[in-house]
Parts: sequence; structure tokens; C-alpha cells
Amino acid sequence: MTLSERKPLALDFLKPVVELENQILHLSDLIKSNSISISHSQNLDILQQDLVDLKQDIFSSLAPLQRLHLVRQADRPTTLDYIPYILDNWVELHGDRGGADDPAMVGGIGSLSGRTVVFIGHQRGKDTKDNVTRNFGMPSPGGYRKALRLMKYADNFGFPVITFIDTPGAWAGIEAERLGQGEAIAMNLREMFSLKVPILCTVIGEGGSGGALGIGIGDVMLMLEFAVYTVATPEACAAILWKNSQQSPEAAEALKITSSDLKILGIIDNIIPEPIGGSQADPKLAAEYLKKILSKELDKLLSIDSDDLLCRRYQKFRKMGTFYEC
Repeated sequence: MTLSERKPLALDFLKPVVELENQILHLSDLIKSNSISISHSQNLDILQQDLVDLKQDIFSSLAPLQRLHLVRQADRPTTLDYIPYILDNWVELHGDRGGADDPAMVGGIGSLSGRTVVFIGHQRGKDTKDNVTRNFGMPSPGGYRKALRLMKYADNFGFPVITFIDTPGAWAGIEAERLGQGEAIAMNLREMFSLKVPILCTVIGEGGSGGALGIGIGDVMLMLEFAVYTVATPEACAAILWKNSQQSPEAAEALKITSSDLKILGIIDNIIPEPIGGSQADPKLAAEYLKKILSKELDKLLSIDSDDLLCRRYQKFRKMGTFYEC
């Protein structure tokens, strides 16, 4: 099933959009089948403009929790949906060379605007069966070790690294702990600070907890407009603080998980616009926006000396969370 064929259940705040789209589709079918007069065709044009206006109104005022629900939709583009649009001659590479090949973490090599790069990203499933196979985008220790292998490969050959963050968090099962989940993520954090090649990180969907940080140490942090990036899900935060997951809207507001909030806080460097309706409405256009900014940022980073790059990366993360008291 292709990306365009998947039809997820409509979210509550999108029901007016779905209703209007159904009206437009019905009127369009009537015009085609019965050769209705030009006046009805003009009505169709008016409805289509109303649809655009409605989408703009809804998506410009989404609450943080609504954004989270939006990026959890099954039709939201994943890493492997973006890669064919962004990279030329790309090849996926497998295995951590320790006996595991976690399908929740994908990576490989390709060409971005004529430059060889290594890509790494979380990979969610597109239906129930695929989600079970990919563990709902929650990597195991083997996934982070695979990512680290590819990063070391990139550093050895002088290839820039681009990562795509889209996970509710690292796998928290007993087996993951037995295999060293915490150590695997910590090792990635340490090693990413020492890579001498440029690192570009992009939050394309849900960036959750240490699972996101495991491939999230970069010289430039980008974020899609409706993506979220958080230390814990609003549901988990509400359950911890108030013992009531129903207070997740308040938790989402307090956590500052949206791209605009994180840009103000200095966590991310740039917000990548999405098509009206989100990236799922037009994955190809969303990928064009993403590719343009990735290429632009990569040009800047490649002009910086590797020692300066390491120093800037260190200082970038050291400054996060600082504040001044009056």
C-alpha cells in the first residue's frame, strides 16, 4: 500500500476538513457524470478555496497536543519516504556488526546535491503489521549501535551525516535493558560530539526522550513545522506529575514541545515549513522544502574547519538550558 492509499481515521480537529473534502468530491463527481452547468463548476472552485482557507485557519492555531496527534498519524511521511526524494543513488546499509539489524533504525549512503552523505533515521511502520515489525519506531540497543557504526564509517571517509528523528522513545523492554540500552545511547552521545564531519539533525515527526537524542547531537538542529520534540510524552508527564493522563493538554503546553517554542528556547536552529495540511498532505513538496534547507545548511557547515566545528558543537549544547536571574 502506497503512502497516498493509506486512509487513517480523521482526528477530531480535522473533521470539518474531511466533511468539506467529501462535499467537494461529491460535487466533482456530479459535474463529471451529469455535465452540470458552468455555475456549479464555479461553486466547486469556491468550495476548493474555502477548503484552503479552512486548512490555513486550523493548522495555524493547532495546540501542542494536537500537533502531537497529527505527527502520530499513519500517513505521516517517515525516513524512508523522504530519502528517495532527498538523496540520489542511495543505498540502505544493514547490521551493527554485532549480530543485530534493528528495523526501527535505518541508515545508508547517498548523494545530496552532488555530495556523498550518510543518512540515519528512525523508521516507524505504516500499518499494524509493519509497526510490529519495526517496533513502532522504538529502536533497540542494536539500532543505536548500527547508527554508531554508520557514523564512524562517515567520519572515517569524511562524509557528512544527516539524521531524521521520529520516535516516541527508545525501546523500554526488559530485553533492551539487558542488552544495554542506556549504554548504547550514551555511547552515541559521546561519539557524536567527537565526529569531525558535519552533522545535520532533523525532527520530522515525534522526537521523544533519549530515543531521539541517540541520533540527535548535531551542528544544526532542524525541525519540521508541525513536528514535536520532548523529554517525555505529554501523557507520561501528566501521569507522573498529576497522576492523571487526562491532563495531557496542560502537560503538552508546559513541556514546550512545538517547533516555535523550541526555536525561542534555542534548542533548534531552523523551522522547515510544511505544506498546508502537514507533510502527509503532500510528501513530495515537504521533501523539496527539506532538501532545500538541508543543502543550504550543509554548504555552510562544509566551509567550517573541523576543529572549529567540534568547538561550536560543544558550545551549542553547553548553552542549552542557561538562564539569567534579574
